Amino acid sequence: MAATRIDTFKQMLEADPENTMVRFGLANEYLKAERYDEAIAALTDYLQRADDEGAAYGMLARAYEKVGRREDARRAFEQGILAAESHGHPSMAEDYRFTLSSEYED
Repeated sequence: MAATRIDTFKQMLEADPENTMVRFGLANEYLKAERYDEAIAALTDYLQRADDEGAAYGMLARAYEKVGRREDARRAFEQGILAAESHGHPSMAEDYRFTLSSEYED
């Protein structure tokens, strides 16, 4: 039986536990597989270790949405705005602002 991409990323992580890009890749694979709780855990771990430029916060927000945690999703988008702005990604920040204003306004 062939290893899945998730298995491959897990093996890579075992070999190099400090590799944040492998952690990001694993989280992305969890999202693709619709394994949202595992994606949340992997993204949270990644964000504690890496200086993300904003993309992981958007991924985290969408995973939170999938499991019904809207307030956590809102906070992730807000953190993503700050990260994107601090890394010179104004269009990403604007996308997250638009999402907050269009999907999270009461």
